[in-house]
Amino acid sequence: MRVHYSSFEIGCQARLRGRRLTLSAAGGMVSSNIMRRLPDLPLRRKLILSFLAVSVVGGVISLIFGTRLQHQTIFSLAQAKVRHDLASAWMVYHEKSNSVRDIVRLSAAREFVRDLLLSGNAAGAAGKLDDLRRDFQLDTLTLTDARGRVVLRARRHGALGDDQSADPIVRRALLKQPSGGTQIIAREELEKESPDLVERAYFKFVRTPMAAERMDDHEENGMMIRAAAPVTDDRGAVLGVLTGGVLLNRNYDIVDRVKDIVFKGEKYKGQDIGTATIFQGDLRIATNVLDDQGQRAVGTRVSREVNQAVLQGGGHWVGRAFVVRAWFITAYEPIRDIEGRIVGMLYVGMLEKPYKDLRNKVMGTFSLLAGLSTILLLGLLSYIATNITRPLQVMVEATDKIARGDLNHRVEIDLRDEIGQLAASFNRMTDNLVKANDNLTQWGQMLEKRVEERTHELREIQDSLIRSEKLASLGKMAAGVAHEINNPLTSILINTYLILEKCPQDDACRENLTMIAEETSRCAQVVKGLLDFARQTPSQAIHADINDIIDRTVQILEKQASLKNIAIIRDLDRSLPLIDLDKSKLQQVFSNLIINACEAMPGGGSLTITSRMAPSGRHIEVLFADTGMGIPKENLQKIFDPFFTTKSFGTGLGLAVSYGIIQQRGGTIDVESDVGLGSVFKVQLPMEEEAESMNGKKV
Repeated sequence: MRVHYSSFEIGCQARLRGRRLTLSAAGGMVSSNIMRRLPDLPLRRKLILSFLAVSVVGGVISLIFGTRLQHQTIFSLAQAKVRHDLASAWMVYHEKSNSVRDIVRLSAAREFVRDLLLSGNAAGAAGKLDDLRRDFQLDTLTLTDARGRVVLRARRHGALGDDQSADPIVRRALLKQPSGGTQIIAREELEKESPDLVERAYFKFVRTPMAAERMDDHEENGMMIRAAAPVTDDRGAVLGVLTGGVLLNRNYDIVDRVKDIVFKGEKYKGQDIGTATIFQGDLRIATNVLDDQGQRAVGTRVSREVNQAVLQGGGHWVGRAFVVRAWFITAYEPIRDIEGRIVGMLYVGMLEKPYKDLRNKVMGTFSLLAGLSTILLLGLLSYIATNITRPLQVMVEATDKIARGDLNHRVEIDLRDEIGQLAASFNRMTDNLVKANDNLTQWGQMLEKRVEERTHELREIQDSLIRSEKLASLGKMAAGVAHEINNPLTSILINTYLILEKCPQDDACRENLTMIAEETSRCAQVVKGLLDFARQTPSQAIHADINDIIDRTVQILEKQASLKNIAIIRDLDRSLPLIDLDKSKLQQVFSNLIINACEAMPGGGSLTITSRMAPSGRHIEVLFADTGMGIPKENLQKIFDPFFTTKSFGTGLGLAVSYGIIQQRGGTIDVESDVGLGSVFKVQLPMEEEAESMNGKKV
C-alpha cells in the first residue's frame, strides 16, 4: 500500500531535517571551537581546569572503588553474622527435638503405660494419656503393641488397630532403639490423630512471583517433630512403643524463640531487623516474616534459586534475597528427616536496609570530605597559579614593549641590559615554579600522610568490628548454653542430694547416687569451662597423674560404650611423671574424644587409649584410636572449627572447646584418619618446663 503525503507535510519534514542538520552542525562547531580555543586560554585557567579534570576523574574512580570495597566489607560482615544466627537457630530447633524425645522416653517408663499393655485394658488409661499429652504440650501421643498396632490414641480413643510398624521411628523403637527426628506426616495419619491437626497442616498457596512452578495449589500434609521410645517389662522385653510429636505447621514457638534469642526484638525504623522461618519443602509453615497486611506470611513459597540450591542441591544458601516485601541478608539450610531425606528448610534473615544505610552514610561522608578537599585545593591552586604566571606576564609585557621599540622599559631587577632583564625574569619565573612545586610537593606529602593515617584508622575499625562480631556471637552461644543447661543441672543436683540424705548409708544405691551428684557437678564445671573458653580465662591447674584422669573418664563412659558393643582398651604407661593439669577441663577433653569415637562406631568396634612419653622426651602423648568410619579428607581441616558437625545432632562445639582447652595448656591436638578404617586423635601436653615456657611467651 502506498502512502501519500501533502506538500505541507513534505515541507515540514524537510524543515525538520534541516533543523536537525543545523543543530548537529552547531554542536560540532561548538565542540570544535572549544578544542581550538583551549590551547589559547591563559596559563592560570589551564592549570585550574586541568587540576579540576584530574580531581573529578580521580574522585569518581575512588568513589566507585570505595563504594564497592565498603559494600563488600559491610555485607561480608553481615553474611558472617547471619551464618552464626543460623547456627543459633539450629540450637533452638534441636533443643525442641531433644525435648520431645526426652518427654516420650520418660512417659514410656510410666507404670500406667506398662500396665495398659500388660492388661490390654485401655479404658482407664485413655484419660491419663491425654492428660500427659496436654501437660507436655504435645500434639500427638500414641501407644502401639509389640507388633506396631495402635492400641490407644490420646486424642481419638476410637481410632485403633492401624499398623505403624513400617514407620521408621516405630520400627527402631521396636528394636529397643529410642529415636526421633523430623517427619512429613500424611493427611490420613493426621486425621487419625485429630481433625484440628488436619486444619493446621492445610495451606492454600499464596502466589509468590519468584517461586518455582508447582502442579498443585495447596499442601495438606504436615511436618512434625516426632520421637518414639519402647515400653518394656521388668525383664526388658518390648511390650510396645509410645510415640509423640509436635506439629510444626502454624506452630510459631521455635521461630519466635529464635527471633527473641538472636535478634532480641530489635527493630529498624519500625520494622523487625531479624526473622526466622521453618519451611516444609518450599512452603512457609511457621514464620515471623510479615506480609503487606502485617500478618505472618505462612503459605508463601521460597524463590526458585534457593529451592534449587537447598532443596534440590542439598547445600546451604547465604546471600541477599527478597523475602515477601523487603530485601534481607539470608541463610538457608536443609532440614532432613530420620532417613536423611530433605523435607524442608530452616531460615534466618536480617533486614538489609540498616547495612545499606550505613554504607550510604559512610560513602556520603567520604564524598563530602572529598568535595571539600577539592574546593580547598582549587582555591590554593588559584593562589599558587597567580604567583606562577605573574613573572611570565611581566616577561611577556617586557618582551612586547621591547619588540615595539620601547627600549626604555625596565623590569624591576638589578640587571643593566635587556638580556639580563630577560634572564632575571626567567630566573624569577624558575624560582616561583620551584617554590610552587615545593608547595605542591609538601601538600602532596601531607595529603598522602593523611590518607595513610585514615586508611590505618579504617583498618583498625574494620578489625575491631570483626573481632567484636566474633566475640558477640560466641558470647551469645555461651550465654544460651549456660541459661539452658544450668537450671536443669541445678535441679538434678539438688534432688540427688535430697535423695542421698534420705538414703541409708548401707543402701546399694548410695554409690550410684553419689556418682550422679559428682557427674552433675562436673557437668556444671563443663558449662563453666565453655564460658571460660569463650572468655579465655586461665585454667586451675594442680599436680596430677594423667593416667588417673584417663581411668576416671573411662570408668564413667565404659558402660555406655559396652551397650553399643564397643570395647575400650587401655594401654597406659604407669611410669609417666606428674604434671600440672586442670583435671576437670582435661576430663572434659577426654570425654569429648571418647564420645566422638563411640559415635563413629555405630555398629560396634574397639577404642584403644594409649598414654606414653613422646620421642622428644618433652611431651606426654595420649592417643585415642578407634575402628570407626573415619573422617573424609575435606573435613579434617574443619573438625576443630566451632559449630562444624556432620551429625544430625549436637552443636559442633565439643572438639572446638577441647582444642581451646589443650591450646591454653600449651599443647596440641592432631588427627589422622582413613575412611572406613578409623581415626587416631593424638593429644600432646608439654612437661612442666615446656608449659612454663609457653605461658611465659603468652605473657
